[in-house]
Amino acid sequence: MHWRPFVRFGVFVVSDDLSGWCARVIAAMTAWQEGFGPVPAHPATDLDPARVEGLLDELTTRLRDNYPFFHPRYAGQMLKPPHPAAIAAHLAAMLVNPNNHALDGGPATAAMEREAVAVLAAMLHLPADGLGHLTSSGTIANLEALFVARELHPGRGVACSADAHYTHGRMCHLLGLACEQVPVDAAGRIDLDALDALLRTGRIGTVVLTAGTTGLGAVDAVDEALALARIHGVRVHVDAAYGGFFAILAWAGDPLVPSAPLRAVAECDSVVVDPHKHGLQPYGCGAVLFRDASVARLYAHDSPYTYYTSAVGHLGEISLECSRAGAAAAALWLTLRAFPPTPDGLGAVLAAGLRAARRWSDLLDGSELLAPCHRPELDIVTLAPRSAHTLSGLDAACQAMLRRGMTEPDPVFLSTLRMDGARLVGALPGIAGDAPSARVLRSVLMKPAHELWVERLHARVEELALSVASSS
Repeated sequence: MHWRPFVRFGVFVVSDDLSGWCARVIAAMTAWQEGFGPVPAHPATDLDPARVEGLLDELTTRLRDNYPFFHPRYAGQMLKPPHPAAIAAHLAAMLVNPNNHALDGGPATAAMEREAVAVLAAMLHLPADGLGHLTSSGTIANLEALFVARELHPGRGVACSADAHYTHGRMCHLLGLACEQVPVDAAGRIDLDALDALLRTGRIGTVVLTAGTTGLGAVDAVDEALALARIHGVRVHVDAAYGGFFAILAWAGDPLVPSAPLRAVAECDSVVVDPHKHGLQPYGCGAVLFRDASVARLYAHDSPYTYYTSAVGHLGEISLECSRAGAAAAALWLTLRAFPPTPDGLGAVLAAGLRAARRWSDLLDGSELLAPCHRPELDIVTLAPRSAHTLSGLDAACQAMLRRGMTEPDPVFLSTLRMDGARLVGALPGIAGDAPSARVLRSVLMKPAHELWVERLHARVEELALSVASSS
């Protein structure tokens, strides 16, 4: 097996690439700035170089108080560094600091945003004449989709699964919408019979389906739920913040992903996807897309001091947010050019994590120390020590393994997920349900290097399970 050195800025390329790319964009933007003539220096912004160097040393020292998100031994939350190419593009645009609210605030990055959003729409097979824009997060993107849903179905509530992201309940509260949770099946997908019964009440105007829950990575049966919603005249919004990019593989017929649900996203009314998850971007880059561009009328407002430089629509006219970083658009635009959303482009990055998750699931099946809690649909694995015989014992053992894994000399970084006790009793034969819920171990294998590391990760977690069982 060929091993590449792990470097400070990530596992994609060596640090010399990032240094060279950043130097290149700094030189290019400096030359552009100099073309406008010298800028008089004002003493108010002068800094003592030695003091700044000291502050930078303090900053970088304090930043070490983080988990090693860049390394495959970190397999906890949905965290990884952006690709160095995205960092260089983000830096280039930050030197200009454009605001993608109005065209006069960022002409170039506004165009890049439109182009990048068009690529995302094509990736999801949404209509080319739809509507979409970037947001600062998936939460804000979902807020915008629910805002449109409220305006189109006044007085009617929102339905989402019990395993949907908590943002939907929070945003519904903010919008004054009733949010009703639908039970999930054993795999963590929305229960279609329960959904049908709820839709028959007439209380629901919008169904939120999840393509990649943040707990298990479960993908709701979007195709089947969409058919139910259409029977009842209900709008469908898909929260694909985590799983949306896997549509690349779904449309290619890759057996690693649930193709039918991910393809059905193309027929839904609105979709949210987060490039700062599987799109190799720094945080601060979400996106919301609508099939029907006429929903732009619901955003109608005026800004008398900004919307005057162009007859072309301004991005701020179709967004609830005002100021938005043009640098996020530049980084995504460049990344989608470098890694096109094709099976051989960005899809190859995604497939590595999927293979790692399937491999670990197979290893868990054959392990005497660890058991899988579910069969992964995407790149999230849940597991439990086989030594636990009660839910309360399971909870304590998983917490002990988590803590011990982070503090021992050969560290491994996982996370925990609290699951319903009845579901765990069904998933883990022989365990006694003495508590309403328990924590299990959860691992997100979203870095390509996890494919090269998964055997070592499994062996290390087996060691933790044995150690905790011996000490209890």
